[in-house]
This record gives sequence, C-alpha cells and structure tokens, in this order.
Amino acid sequence: MGIRLLSILLLAFFISHEAVSIQSAVSDTKEKTLPSLVGIAHVAFRVSDVAKSRAFYQKLGFEQSFEFNDLGNPPVSYIKVNDHQFIELYQRKDDSQPIGLMHLCYETNDIEALQKEYVERGVKAPEPKKARAGNMLFIIHDPADQVLEFTQYMPGSLHYQDRGKHLGAAQGIMHIESVLVGVQDLAKSRALYATKLGFEDSGGQGVITLRLPGSSGQQIGLESNNPLPMPRIAFSVTNAGRIVNDLRQRGVVFDQESSVSDPDGAIVMFTERKEQKNARH
Repeated sequence: MGIRLLSILLLAFFISHEAVSIQSAVSDTKEKTLPSLVGIAHVAFRVSDVAKSRAFYQKLGFEQSFEFNDLGNPPVSYIKVNDHQFIELYQRKDDSQPIGLMHLCYETNDIEALQKEYVERGVKAPEPKKARAGNMLFIIHDPADQVLEFTQYMPGSLHYQDRGKHLGAAQGIMHIESVLVGVQDLAKSRALYATKLGFEDSGGQGVITLRLPGSSGQQIGLESNNPLPMPRIAFSVTNAGRIVNDLRQRGVVFDQESSVSDPDGAIVMFTERKEQKNARH
C-alpha cells in the first residue's frame, strides 16, 4: 500500500513538473516573439499650406527629401529628419478637412514576421504591400478607426535611395523622440497598444505614455481627444540648449523655452537625448 502511494505521489510530481516546464517554454516563446520596432518612421500631418509648413521645417534645419505633386491632387511633401525618420505634409483638399495629425508610421526590420505576429495576437493586420515610394507597408486601425502604419524600408525605394542625402543644416542629428496622439477611447486604445502591439505601458493616468517595443527608447503619448489636443512632436538632440540658441539666431521664435509652433499650431519641442543601448538611430 505504501509503495503504491509512493508511486502515485511520484507520478503526480513528474506530471506537475512537466506541466510547469511546458508552461515555462510557452512563456519563453511568447517573450521571444514579442514584436520589436526600429522606431517611429514618420509622422503625417494634414496642413493648410504645404509650402508654409515646408518652409517652417526648413527653418528648423530640415530639408525636403522628395514630394508627390500629381496633377489634380493635393501635394505631399516628405521632410527628412534623418535617414530613418520623416515628417509627411499633406495639403488638405478644402476647408472641410481637419488639419493636424493624420497618422504615425513605425519602422520594422521584418515586416512579414511583424504582420504574422500581430495576426496571432488578434490584430486585423493585412499582408504587407509595396507602397508608392517603394517600401513594404501594412495598415491597421485603432478602436476609433484611426490609421496606424508599419513599414520596412526596401532597397531601391525613394527613402532608401535618399540615405545620406538631404540632411540639411540639422545634419541628421535630430530624432523624433515622442508624439502626442489624441484618441476617442483611452482605455481601448491603451489596451491595443499595450496588449496586442507590445508597447510598454508606463502605468500612468492622464496622458498615457507608451514606449515602443525594441531598443529605440521612443514613445507615444495617448490623450483624450475631447477636446482635441494640439498635435505635439518632440525631437531629441544632444545639447538641446545649444540647438535652441542656434535656431533663435536663425530667426525661429519660440513660444516657450524649448518649443515652437508650426503654421497650423502643432507644437514642436526639443529635448535632451537619452542614449539607449543598441539603439538604431
């Protein structure tokens, strides 16, 4: 009887141990497959006057990389921040279209793997397609149907061919560090980013700070769009104070110590860069 009981206890122990090992392996796999992003690829604004907005960013030291100016369609200007990041300026068609932030796009090194991972996490992510500029891209929508883009820069694309060019007076030393995004439902949007897209939630209230998965250190802020918050973008740079002084000497008028408004009221800030381990840019 004692031997039989001992056998049952040993069997139960091994079964329990095996279950823990399997669960641990599953957890390890999930950790290994967390989606990683290179960083913010571009921030797209709909503007009232592309020429004025382009001139504003040129005064900050950036240059236009390329543009689309098709007959019968509003122009689109691609302002280069550095080889991995751009500001896209879309001319609105008429006064009925709201100006301000249109969407954010995130860069990945493996867009097919990222799309598959998101699908496994329950995200409605279509298969990547080649966009007009030549990069691979897929689009998803947040709970309020706002667009989120994910891209992989491809050899031969307009972005890829422009590497090392059109760096302007800023010389590619500035980086888009964070962007404030207005959302209709904070709780649902927060759950999408933190649970399904792998962003790191700061756990705060009010403006929700979410760090991109990966080593870029870049982040987005979510804020209720009732009322609609003014778009805000922060550039990080080494020695931000010197950069601000240089810009003042170029005639840039700052609203506050380190922030300036574009022609449509979007707030551009300059912050001191925090170096990240293994950061790509």
